[in-house]
Amino acid sequence: MEENTTNKHELKDKLLYFYKKHKFKVFLVIFLIISVIAYFPISGILKEKKNSFLSEKYIDAGLLLASGEKEKSKIILEEIILSKNKFYSPLALKIILESNLYKDNKRIINFFNIIDEISLEESQRDLILIKKALFLINNVNKDQGEKILKRLIESNSDYKDIAEELIDN
Repeated sequence: MEENTTNKHELKDKLLYFYKKHKFKVFLVIFLIISVIAYFPISGILKEKKNSFLSEKYIDAGLLLASGEKEKSKIILEEIILSKNKFYSPLALKIILESNLYKDNKRIINFFNIIDEISLEESQRDLILIKKALFLINNVNKDQGEKILKRLIESNSDYKDIAEELIDN
């Protein structure tokens, strides 16, 4: 019994000595653990708020476009694309293309390049590439568009059949 209490005192003394010697490191480790634990819920909340904000902007852009205010809609859609959101950025580009909001082909190609930087699923990325190829073929450089379509065919994309059909026409 006496041996047990002696061991407890020795352990207590060793822990106190360790704590006194490494006080800063102990606090730093505790702070890091708490920070990591708090990071994930907070980042989830922030992502949700950002998505909600972009959702509202996307709806506003659509309403402005429907009411004939193209310039204001263009500004909002460009902001959405520049946000590099996986969901809303490709949708904003789709609206820009369908509504012919920009006459500057370089700007639209720049938008495609921004969307290319986003880590999308492979099928989404391939669909964006099909749209880019069609845009290039119709507006800028037919050869560049066909190169993109050929890469899609070679990569055995889900859109391989569509790409082959587009090249044949």
